[in-house]
Amino acid sequence: MIRKTKIIATIGPSCSKLSILKRMIKKGVNVCRLNFSHLSFEKAKEIISNVKTINQELSTHTAIMADLQGPKIRVKKINNKNNQLNTVIGQTISIGASKKHDMSVDYRGFSKDVKKGDNVLIEDGKLAFKVLKKEKNTVLLRSMNNGVIKERKGINLPDTNIKMSSLTKKDLADLKFVLSENIEWIALSFVRKKEDVVFLQKKIKKAKSNAKVIAKIEKPEAVKNIDEIIELSDGIMIARGDLGVEIPAHKVPVLQKKIVNKCRFGSKPCIIATQMLESMTNNFSATRAEINDVSNSVFDGADALMLSGETSIGKHPLKVVETMRKTIKDAEKSMEDFEFKKIRGRVSTKRKIADNICKNTVKVANDLNAKAIISATYSGYSALKVSSYRPKAFIYAFTNNHNILNTMSMFWGVVGFYYDRGSTTDQLIEETIDILHKNKIVKKGDIIINTSSMPAKEKGGTNTLKISTI
Repeated sequence: MIRKTKIIATIGPSCSKLSILKRMIKKGVNVCRLNFSHLSFEKAKEIISNVKTINQELSTHTAIMADLQGPKIRVKKINNKNNQLNTVIGQTISIGASKKHDMSVDYRGFSKDVKKGDNVLIEDGKLAFKVLKKEKNTVLLRSMNNGVIKERKGINLPDTNIKMSSLTKKDLADLKFVLSENIEWIALSFVRKKEDVVFLQKKIKKAKSNAKVIAKIEKPEAVKNIDEIIELSDGIMIARGDLGVEIPAHKVPVLQKKIVNKCRFGSKPCIIATQMLESMTNNFSATRAEINDVSNSVFDGADALMLSGETSIGKHPLKVVETMRKTIKDAEKSMEDFEFKKIRGRVSTKRKIADNICKNTVKVANDLNAKAIISATYSGYSALKVSSYRPKAFIYAFTNNHNILNTMSMFWGVVGFYYDRGSTTDQLIEETIDILHKNKIVKKGDIIINTSSMPAKEKGGTNTLKISTI
């Protein structure tokens, strides 16, 4: 393990084959993303099986994240022979269900939700329109630029309070499949408020699943409600594609930093996504701006960086992963000269002892220049809490909970080990250090910090910090 920031790769036609996927995981992929906007159940099942097979073969703990499409509005039908509509500035076009209209959309409530003056953006904002007026079931738009509208392109409504459910019929069908496959993470698209997250969590709980929820931040309402969304979610994804369309793009960089810091304070993993190495979808090398973007996202303190089309449909998926891994490694190495922005960290009432142990573990580890922090955990909480303080040392999480091993692959700086032996705290500490020693992760003379519960057999909350020298 030579880097702390994790890599998420979207799996698609370019990399779903077992041999390629195996090489990608060897090159550094920690989490495989399944994008259910473009994936059949049959193909998803094949990918999930391949990842689990590779984990067994390589003794890795690669996690799987299912990304639900969410209430994405798209152009449904263009009513002409060409199946596309050329527009010029000032032109009026009509949206409705009949063939007399210029085009239709796949959301029946479109005409009810939009209001006069609302902005309507198509294809990630490349085409801009304003609502002129509504006439019964017809919406008239005025074109603000020249362009071509094509079928199935996405529509963004940054000024509109959309009344669609956070989980569509398609999402519910996809969710049922996902929950039957026992995967670790589920990403919820177009989250607007905390109730969206709670609704999904109830579905997961009802299915008796341990899957964790990632709330994707890509709507103005989500930004407004960011604190309560972070509070209730298991993790956050800053989905910069739609977010940069729904709000002015120049506001996204500062917002990215603020959200990462909020996630660290709340001990929630944070993913930065979209256009990280997008030029490599077709090109063999990245642009200098993209390399800077990846590096700055590392400097911001994100837990994981995500690749989308670069790996799923790109020409060079292996090269993309290698480029991101090398960029992350160099960025993290340069950070040895300065510290992460210090985050105070929240100490919860329910876990006051554990939270203080974790906070002081990082302080002691940094002060003593410890080689490793060993966290004995069952839920993964202590490993995530220590991770949120971004210590200089790697965090080695030992657990007998198979479900949490893959889940922790999303956490910054955390390396998981399966361990189910220590009947006493002393035995646990001695044997976990010995495992790292045998794996040549630590050596004689190194200082190690252990966190665990005492007595160990009760598997209670973290209440012990021990300093050892090998």
